[in-house]
Amino acid sequence: MITNIGDYEYARNGVSNLLVSNLLVSNLFMLFAPLEGWRRVEVTDRRPKVDWARVVRQLVDEDYPDKDRIVLVMDNLNTHHPSSLYEEFEPAEARRIAERLEVHYTPKHGSWLDMAEIEIGVMARQCLNRRIPDQRALRQEVAAWQDRRNRDGIRVDWRFTTVDARIKLKSLYPSIQH
Repeated sequence: MITNIGDYEYARNGVSNLLVSNLLVSNLFMLFAPLEGWRRVEVTDRRPKVDWARVVRQLVDEDYPDKDRIVLVMDNLNTHHPSSLYEEFEPAEARRIAERLEVHYTPKHGSWLDMAEIEIGVMARQCLNRRIPDQRALRQEVAAWQDRRNRDGIRVDWRFTTVDARIKLKSLYPSIQH
């Protein structure tokens, strides 16, 4: 989920296309559990529904196999939808995965809500701030960055409180007349 932050219009921040050796060759999926200090970055050739579905199945079966419910907070990209599971897997398998998910989508003008974007910004500055010659090297760089951050248990220090939201987003809250 990489940054293209602007208040004017919510941009799809769930994945990032990277320019590597002047060729558009890679896509990154960021999975991030900010309170646990855990993340996984998947490098894929493209970003179709099937890749998203495979990443989610790995999340359910390998990353969190013992969890009954996994809460996903995602942007509104058309590939980020449980229906994508049915395009990749047999109906019984898709349903098995989908039943473990609780999906929440970020609002159109609310990309600031997405803590994964903060983590991607860090990854961009610490890992992707130079030319990377090929996808193999990209996978190695991203894996090393991811492993170090996970080992160190780095979390996002989210400071936007409910009180702050009520002040900043006052125009969005209904007023109560006395």
